[in-house]
Amino acid sequence: MDRRARHYRSNLRIERDNAALYERLSELATDERLRRAYRRIAEGEQANAAFWEAQLTQMGVQVPPARIGARVKVLTWFARRFGTEFVMPTVVRLEHADHLPTPVDREGHRNHFLEAQAPAARSGRHRTQSGNTLRAAVLGANDGLVSNGSLVMGMAGAAAGDHAILLAGFAGLVAGACSMALGEWLSVNSSREFYQAQIAARAERLAVSPEDGRRSLVGIYRQKGMDAKVAEELAAQMAERPRTALDTLVREDLGIDPDELGGSAYGAAISSFCLFALGALFPVAPYLFLHGHSAFIASIASTIAGLVLIGMGTALFTGRSMVFSIARQLGITVAAAGITYVVGHALGTALAG
Repeated sequence: MDRRARHYRSNLRIERDNAALYERLSELATDERLRRAYRRIAEGEQANAAFWEAQLTQMGVQVPPARIGARVKVLTWFARRFGTEFVMPTVVRLEHADHLPTPVDREGHRNHFLEAQAPAARSGRHRTQSGNTLRAAVLGANDGLVSNGSLVMGMAGAAAGDHAILLAGFAGLVAGACSMALGEWLSVNSSREFYQAQIAARAERLAVSPEDGRRSLVGIYRQKGMDAKVAEELAAQMAERPRTALDTLVREDLGIDPDELGGSAYGAAISSFCLFALGALFPVAPYLFLHGHSAFIASIASTIAGLVLIGMGTALFTGRSMVFSIARQLGITVAAAGITYVVGHALGTALAG
């Protein structure tokens, strides 16, 4: 099969996956407008898939049977349990990653896609925050697994005993999880304090010079395409309610949501601690049940299993293929673990000699 045929088959697979994903989202959506928008997008993706099928047929290449990809199944699982808005940040990324040059009306598709995003945005930003939390969870677990896996390999390279490896592994787990939790707590609180200072400065400026605030509101509405006279009238009405004007300026001009300000610092700290610890547990857990060479092999196998899961999770948010994400995850971890194993072995030999 030549390169062009492989490219067409890849496009067909992407369009089929997109069609299946939006079809399932239309079945799961509780908002009627969302349901209609998802269904229209699914119909467009089906038309695109038919286009690539026709291209393959004209080339004399057999059209592969339809098969739902793992990414669609996982996103459907999350949408079924947490709502369709929960997976929308990931779907947005996949839309950009999988944009294909198909002669079918992409502008109409884009309009339907924006229509689908609008009700989700109105339903509250906490669902987008949930999507971001899920991505942070994957990254946190990855940090724990890679760092503690490297630590365990370094101790094994130094020919340390099982108890020493176990002790070092759990020490690395607790220390790393505490560091992650504290860092996340400080990060969220620092962001919150910065946002609060920005809001306070804007509130003071609005109180001292309401006319500047009114002009800023006019500029915001004009940028949105509003007629100059209408924008002036709306800004004048808004200026009569200082709290509403401040809220609008903060959201539109500074890009800050006053209701969130970075989320809960304690929630971020607790989730970071738990997820780092979960990832760090993979390489050290086998030493709780096995000993010697068996524990070492089991630790490698457990680490690989964890990396595969994390690679699959990463693929959901990057739009890259799962094979690529898993291979990249394994390559990076093998390099880090290999270096620490060699260093540990060298230090162990030097100290023993």
